[in-house]
Amino acid sequence: MRIIIRLSLLLGLLIAMPVKGMATKAYVSNLRCEYLEAPLGIDTDKPRLTWEIVSSESFTQAFCQVSVATSRELLQRGKADVWRSERIPSSMSHIVYNGKELLSHTCYYWKVDVWNMSGRKLSSQISTFETAKLAVTEWEAEWISDTFDKEFRKAPLLRKQVDLKSKGISSARLYVSGVGYYEFFINGTRVGDRMLDPGYTHFDKRILYSTYDVTDMLHSGQNVLAAELGNGWLNIQSLAVWEFEQARWRMRPRMIAELRITYADGTVQVIPTNSSWRTNSGASAFNNLYSGEVYDARLVHEGWIQVGYDDSAWRPARPVNAPAKVMCSQQMPPIRIVREIKPVSIRKIDDYTYVFDMGEIMVGVCRLKVQGSAGTCVTLAHGELVHEDGRLNQGNIDVYFKREKNGMPQHVDPFERIQTDTYFLSGKGIETFEPSFTYHGFRYVEIASTRPLDLTLESLTGLCMHTDVKAVGNFTCSDTILNKLVQASCSSYLGNLFSIPTDCPQREKNGWTADGYVAMDYGLLFFDGITVYEKWMNDFIDNQRERGDISGIIPSSGWGYADWIGPVWDAALFIIPDNLYRYYGDTRTIERVWNTCERYLNYLSTREKDGILTYGIGDWVFYKAKTDTHFTSTAFYWLDNELMARFAGLLGKDGTRYRAKADALRKLINDRWFDYERNMYANGTQAAQAVGLALGLVPDEREQTVADNLVSLIRQNNHQLDFGMLGSKFVPAMLSKYGYADDAYQMITRPEAPSWANWIYRGLSTLPETWVLDKNFKDASLNHAFLGDVSAWMINSIAGINQKSDCAGFANIIIRPNFIKGLDWACGEYQSVRGMIRSRWQRSSDGISLDIDIPANANAVLLLDGKSIPLKAGKNKINHRTK
Repeated sequence: MRIIIRLSLLLGLLIAMPVKGMATKAYVSNLRCEYLEAPLGIDTDKPRLTWEIVSSESFTQAFCQVSVATSRELLQRGKADVWRSERIPSSMSHIVYNGKELLSHTCYYWKVDVWNMSGRKLSSQISTFETAKLAVTEWEAEWISDTFDKEFRKAPLLRKQVDLKSKGISSARLYVSGVGYYEFFINGTRVGDRMLDPGYTHFDKRILYSTYDVTDMLHSGQNVLAAELGNGWLNIQSLAVWEFEQARWRMRPRMIAELRITYADGTVQVIPTNSSWRTNSGASAFNNLYSGEVYDARLVHEGWIQVGYDDSAWRPARPVNAPAKVMCSQQMPPIRIVREIKPVSIRKIDDYTYVFDMGEIMVGVCRLKVQGSAGTCVTLAHGELVHEDGRLNQGNIDVYFKREKNGMPQHVDPFERIQTDTYFLSGKGIETFEPSFTYHGFRYVEIASTRPLDLTLESLTGLCMHTDVKAVGNFTCSDTILNKLVQASCSSYLGNLFSIPTDCPQREKNGWTADGYVAMDYGLLFFDGITVYEKWMNDFIDNQRERGDISGIIPSSGWGYADWIGPVWDAALFIIPDNLYRYYGDTRTIERVWNTCERYLNYLSTREKDGILTYGIGDWVFYKAKTDTHFTSTAFYWLDNELMARFAGLLGKDGTRYRAKADALRKLINDRWFDYERNMYANGTQAAQAVGLALGLVPDEREQTVADNLVSLIRQNNHQLDFGMLGSKFVPAMLSKYGYADDAYQMITRPEAPSWANWIYRGLSTLPETWVLDKNFKDASLNHAFLGDVSAWMINSIAGINQKSDCAGFANIIIRPNFIKGLDWACGEYQSVRGMIRSRWQRSSDGISLDIDIPANANAVLLLDGKSIPLKAGKNKINHRTK
């Protein structure tokens, strides 16, 4: 994982930096539209355009001007026939398009010019963005499916043979959505590398579609378009704790697609989905996200995705209703296969059974190459553990796989088992099986067959998958335990990023709201995730019920609105938009969720009892000390109003009501839960003190005393942590903020449980769900991201990369490193929207040497021994003598 992150960052730097030996100069780089590089599928009429200024010298942008044209040639000649903005006084490398009305299916060319106060001008290269469908009414295609209902288990196949004109194809775009999932083929070749597409939404509220450039896949004359559809989250057919089998949106998988071809003479041909398509079912007998896939290779329609296949026996496709009225272009990175790994060992149980060890906990599926007689049934069962005899142990993930409903046993397909794929051999030589419509979390794979098989390490390949966000940060230091914690937390974060942030990739796969925001800081410091979180916030909007409440998992078909989850989880509605503003300086998500936030706060006001909130969970998965949940619920109620008042200021709205409510709640909380004599919160837990400090509740001038009491609790407990999810995020950060970074380090690296380091000493490559694991890891997922904020602590507190609390988008950078006892050196780096920030320090015989990189167009200071030292753009080298 660390190698991939480092290579990605290195590649980005090589692209962005001048070649060694060339004269150093300032230039504009990394032009993006909607935070995407030269995107194809923009469907907003006001796209955001962003850029970076790269320079080893000080260059502060004072003015900017964006030009947009319908061709590169026009822009090169200085003719912006679509829009040329005013010369805008702004230091932000961000502007919202405000020109002529954009047209669908159109490629636009744009550039930016920037000036500093002395009039020096920098001009960017030309970039592009292409619109998709700016209105749902522009679709010429119909939704289609086969003739079966939602209970039919075999996957639908769809195809159409078309004749294209012989006058030269200039460009071709495929706009497609197949829900739950789809794989699309043109002339026998799979279109794109997206997996499990489109992203998961409330399917009755919003559907996502994708855009592909398929120009090179077509030719004049006969061509064939084909697709296979999977159930995905649209049609969960199996029983699950979260009741997706009862989802209001459940329906038979369906697809809408439109192939739009522009010929050399400018004419356009559109090939839509409609009843002229043909449909059948084939080898894919069943697919489910919790269990897996069943595939019978004997039933493959040979050549069905090729030109010339005879589909006369197939039925006409059935036009069906659209699942939702809203269709949006999917503008986040897709799920992809990002890495292939080989097993590190194989254990032969007998001639019929093998257990493969992938060497690490991974997320994705396996590719199996196998040879045997026709009809041989091969199962691939996936899990995180093995029994003492070497056989697969699914005991920690099988607990939520239901086999009864309302106390009555339910029929379960004999081939359906948690995280198990099934393949029936065709008997035609060496066969390859690779599931298309599911994914698993696992380290071990037990392969069993109905006839003897000869398998080797080369028979199996692990295909690691996740939403393919770009790496933007890293941390390394002289302590290998911390380095492994970074790798483990990043592996867990990515392994739980499947179009939404999930809690775990094996037994739940749900978008738990608090899990999402607790892991968000380290997620954004290591990965460019704005488009993922923006998509997820649309799901929050769609999730809200009429009375204003939201559920604990989002999306949800109805499960999760219960009181036991409550306000600490719901606070994601406010925290996530605030985080996006802090990291990117962008208010669009705040604008979108404003009305949702208003309705939610109106709902919360109806839940008060004597001014406080008395329901919900708080410091989840605590070790021994349970923090008063009434305190945490009311504290986050205060935070909601505090953030809402801030949002009002950013949007130019009246926030008087929210400021008054926040002030009243702060007083109420301190009157009720703060002991002014002991300077302690609630029931005196580590988490309670950290929550009070981190949220800003502590009465004036008592912060340090509360922090002193917090570190006393830690020291009295022999530097053993005693908290849960909230404490994991806030305790290390508050210890460092108030001068106790060494204590935080001792707590984190304590070898004995409970601690983060204990997981590494136990050989885990991802982060588990609970602090203390029994010998067999019983009933605990070994791949959760929500306890991983320790990696953000490393970048913020050890490397010291921060920004001023009242600023956003890293316009005002603060480097505040802590030279931890026991560390010889540390290095953190973060590719912010302003450019690369890097902070490295190393001990020497007479002190500390610091190497700090600051991007152009940003202000920065180094805080050291109570002094504020200005830093310039580019490289800064400081020698700090220590006593």
